[in-house]
Amino acid sequence: MSNESSSGGIGVGSLLLVLFIGLKLTGHITWSWWWVLSPMWIPVALVLAVLGAAALIALIIVTVSDKGKK
Repeated sequence: MSNESSSGGIGVGSLLLVLFIGLKLTGHITWSWWWVLSPMWIPVALVLAVLGAAALIALIIVTVSDKGKK
C-alpha cells in the first residue's frame, strides 16, 4: 500500500484567471486586459523582484568585501 498523495486540480490563481476572463468576455467587468490577466503575471513579477533583490544584495556584499581587502 502506498502513502503517496497527489495534489492535482486547479489552483487559486488559475481559478481566478478563468473567472476574470469569463467575466471580461461576458461584459460583467470592464477592466483592462492587464488586470484580467494579472493572476498569470503577478506571480512571475514577484519571483523576478525577489531574484533582482537577491542579485542586488549579492552585488553589494561583493563590493563591500572587495573594498575591505584594499
